[in-house]
Amino acid sequence: MKIHYKETQYGFEYGAVEVMRSCSDKKRKWIILNIKTKKQHFQIYVTKTGKVRIWNMKKGRTGKEVKA
Repeated sequence: MKIHYKETQYGFEYGAVEVMRSCSDKKRKWIILNIKTKKQHFQIYVTKTGKVRIWNMKKGRTGKEVKA
């Protein structure tokens, strides 16, 4: 069975997941990625120092910070 794969303008779709670059700031060197399925939606914020914050967009809650 073949798994769906498609490149999009700002990311890709693979099976049931869509991974997308939402925005970034070259000067401050941070990025935001979105990971979305039919049941879940997470937004991942990464700073220049490697700190990661994860938001559950469906529940409106922030997850714990993770330091790289």
